Amino acid sequence: MVEALGISLKDFIFYLINFLILVAVLGKFLYKPFVNALKDRKLTIKAALENAEMTNRKADEKMASYEKRIAKVESEGKEIIRAARLRAENQANAIIGEANEKADELLEQARKEIEREKEKALADVREQIGTLAIMAAERIMEKEIEVNGQDQIIDKVIEEAGAGKWQS
Repeated sequence: MVEALGISLKDFIFYLINFLILVAVLGKFLYKPFVNALKDRKLTIKAALENAEMTNRKADEKMASYEKRIAKVESEGKEIIRAARLRAENQANAIIGEANEKADELLEQARKEIEREKEKALADVREQIGTLAIMAAERIMEKEIEVNGQDQIIDKVIEEAGAGKWQS
């Protein structure tokens, strides 16, 4: 049957053996290294993907950590601002309280001063009234006049007192 194709059986077996040797040599020196290179490449790619995945996880963790830090810093900043406002309000209230106390003290001092001046003025008025009463009594004594005359002198003294320094 092989001879019907124009090939001798010897040549056919020789070609077959050569083919099998070629397949064996190619399998040993080319196919196995090629398959091994493919396996190595597959492992390298798998390791690179795992490394990339791990790097992404680490990056996500760092991002979450940074976001927490940022939130914490923002919270601390808000707390610092709130505390500063509170201190400023307390200081303002203290300053206003001190100002009110000083104003009250000044008002009280002014009231006391007014009261002293009033007492002094009343003392002066009393002294002047006493002097005028003595003057009126001297005039009355100098002149012995009737009751109507005394009333006129008293009215005149009162009128003089009302027109002069007697008004408070």
